[in-house]
Amino acid sequence: MAQSQIRPIPRLIFASRWLQLPLYLGLIIAQGVYVYHFMVEVWHLLSHVTEYDENKIMLVVLGLIDVVMISNLLIMVIVGGYETFVSRLGIDNHPDEPEWLDHVNAGVLKVKLSMALIGISSIHLLKTFIDAEQRSTHTIMWQVAIHLAFLLSALAMAWVDRMVSHPAGAHAKPESH
Repeated sequence: MAQSQIRPIPRLIFASRWLQLPLYLGLIIAQGVYVYHFMVEVWHLLSHVTEYDENKIMLVVLGLIDVVMISNLLIMVIVGGYETFVSRLGIDNHPDEPEWLDHVNAGVLKVKLSMALIGISSIHLLKTFIDAEQRSTHTIMWQVAIHLAFLLSALAMAWVDRMVSHPAGAHAKPESH
């Protein structure tokens, strides 16, 4: 059905997806902020390399990894979300097309995002364990509980996505007589 043949209300509803464009552009700006933050942290690491002990270097490097993982999360949301909810990017067969993009949908995007959040939470938890003497037991326990909640949520989302995309009996072989 051509765009001009769509009734006015459905056309307006379908066009409303473009209201998400400023949100994705805002995330691109946030990505730039993370790049700036990353470069500032690298500069601090380089300028204090002779002063930092091994634990401090490890904490700074984990902070850098955290920024990269959050940046990766932003890219998944920006690229995958735009492709899924707004419009096709039109980058088919481009040599730099992300491998995951050709099979992304809302379910896959949710599972990928939850896995990224688990990775980010793992980095924060590792930083906490390295610097545990600076934290209260209460704070550490809450961070572990939150991390476990992320894990359980991701497992539940993956299970639900699998159940929806592969219903029971869908792959059963027909009986041969």
